[in-house]
Amino acid sequence: MASKLGSAFISNFLGPSPAWYKQLILAFLIINPIVFAINPFVAGWVLIIEFILTLAMALKCYPLQPGGLLAIQAVVIGMASPESVYRETVGNIDVILLLMFMVAGIYFMRELLLFTFTRILLSVKSKALLAFLFSFTAAFLSAFLDALTVTAVLITVAVGFYSVYHKVASGKKFHEDHDYSGDQDVHEFHREELEQFRSFLRSLIMHGAVGTALGGVCTLVGEPQNLLIAERAGWNFIEFFLRMAPVTMPVLFFGLITSVLLEKLKWFGYGAQLSDSVAQVLIEYDAEQDADRDARLNAKLITQALVGLILIFSLAFHVAAVGLVGLMVIVLLTAFNGITEEHRIGHAFEEALPFTALLVVFFAIVAVIHEQHLFTPVIARVLAMDIEIQPLMFFIANGVLSMISDNVFVATVYIDEVAEALRLGDITREQFDMLAVAINTGTNLPSVATPNGQAAFLFLLTSALAPLIRLSYGKMMYMALPYTIVLSGVGMVAISIAF
Repeated sequence: MASKLGSAFISNFLGPSPAWYKQLILAFLIINPIVFAINPFVAGWVLIIEFILTLAMALKCYPLQPGGLLAIQAVVIGMASPESVYRETVGNIDVILLLMFMVAGIYFMRELLLFTFTRILLSVKSKALLAFLFSFTAAFLSAFLDALTVTAVLITVAVGFYSVYHKVASGKKFHEDHDYSGDQDVHEFHREELEQFRSFLRSLIMHGAVGTALGGVCTLVGEPQNLLIAERAGWNFIEFFLRMAPVTMPVLFFGLITSVLLEKLKWFGYGAQLSDSVAQVLIEYDAEQDADRDARLNAKLITQALVGLILIFSLAFHVAAVGLVGLMVIVLLTAFNGITEEHRIGHAFEEALPFTALLVVFFAIVAVIHEQHLFTPVIARVLAMDIEIQPLMFFIANGVLSMISDNVFVATVYIDEVAEALRLGDITREQFDMLAVAINTGTNLPSVATPNGQAAFLFLLTSALAPLIRLSYGKMMYMALPYTIVLSGVGMVAISIAF
């Protein structure tokens, strides 16, 4: 009986994950206290590497469980305190509210989004032009909205496209209240076509995801750290844009050019075309929707469009925290579209809440970084360098750290250190302004290299869409590599010329 119970415990641990993965996580949990007892600083970096590995293997096991176990152990052995985890969580309440409410709000706009993007997809025949439009649109929206919001839109659209094709391939009748994303009964003769369609969606979603970084760096509402930097520097919306423009505009230009070249050259997993048969499925679906569109559905689309305008203006003028605007969107769309049953409303929250929990676990890892002063040596060394190369070195240092940690945290640490140096008179105001630009661009641009660098990328990796289109951690890094090189390289050159 005891042996059966023990076997059951082992079987239950991390569920259906491979045995080697379970053993790896157990090894992490055994090693950490030993390393911490020897050298807490080294233990902190070991923990970061372990957490990144759990993210990298997200398709083997959702990172919440293994990452959560690592975070709990870190607090228990004293690498971080519960109070510091709470402070990090409260300090990022805007992001948490955004995930809870804005992503759910976008869910209730899925009919309008699918209608709009289906028309774009069917109207534009050139894949290179389509990639450019996805990247540019995501960049433009991210300059006025939050990158996570735009990523939620991209995910909703891609899942919609996949579901439309999948219901035909599996012989199912489409129904808007049913989720087909988890069905696996696609006929064998559709396999090759399905893989091509997945590759097509992967490339579009990656162009769009990078586009959120291209636009998000430009304005103070594009990314959470932008607003923090603007507050420390005393810049308004226009001044922030103008200060960043010498770096962000060249990066935007070359980033958009890169999207076109990648599709033309078919490098790094890009270049997959929309097959004629899949295009025909989408055309027939669009025609079917047009035929079935009655006054009630038209009213729903008009309502969603009007609420979409309210959303854009509310976020562009920053009338309230992004999450609260999302809650307003939920109330308006459900009230005026007749969605009053609790289970239909609750379904909208299923996508974002697991990631919200994962993000709080991430804040626990950030608390370890803070309490163990893991970035302090890097900051001290850069501030000790010659003033003429400080902006470039800040860009590089911020970029490297943002690839392995949260770019919001990295920006917060650096801008606080620079603001303190200005207060003490160690640097001039002109130096501060240059370094603020370097910090903002350094944390926003090179961080596209890894999913854990940007919350929007991590959200995409752990979303329901990722397994559908076979977008793994490694695949995302591989497809982001050319963008990482271009964005980082152009950013470094622009920083060197501007300052």
